Amino acid sequence: MKKASLSDQCVVIDILHAAFVTETFPNSINFVVKQDKRRAQRIYYLMEYQCKMALHYGEIFLSDDHKSCVLFLDSEKKKTSLRTIIMDIKLAFLCTGLRHAIQVIRREKILKLRHPKVPFLHLWIMGTIPKSQDSGVGTKLLNEVLAYYGNVKPIYLETTTENNRNFYKKKGFEIFDETSILVYPLYFLLKPKME
Repeated sequence: MKKASLSDQCVVIDILHAAFVTETFPNSINFVVKQDKRRAQRIYYLMEYQCKMALHYGEIFLSDDHKSCVLFLDSEKKKTSLRTIIMDIKLAFLCTGLRHAIQVIRREKILKLRHPKVPFLHLWIMGTIPKSQDSGVGTKLLNEVLAYYGNVKPIYLETTTENNRNFYKKKGFEIFDETSILVYPLYFLLKPKME
């Protein structure tokens, strides 16, 4: 594994785009992205946004073969600023669509209410290119990242599928809440910091 830098941005975006562009079932990505003929371009922009946010307010890790990546945000680093406001406005125009932006803001409030009340790392998104999915490359990367972080802070995430939920449970994450308030299920998981 390697920690990604600005020079790896295109590789990270391409991995995430490939991992999510073919997923058409109700999930967080498809909820945020306007579903029209420009969907693939909108997903690309969403992944670019997430990559930029993680580079500024967290960390990105790449598998050695550049087929999988995982993006983290650090709750102590991510603060609202002029930069994040501009990025969010651009996201609304290029990805979400202005009409749908209100629903996306509502979704973000639902998520934020469940964030830990102590400093935490947010496992924001993880992706593996389709031809390498189920090969173990993503599992290996996540194992390496969890070992890298050790016991620094609790690690929080949300996911929409039972398969992902079960995958993270095997990695020591615990479900602490779930909801179907949106058009898809949301599972909230935490890997607590051990005392």
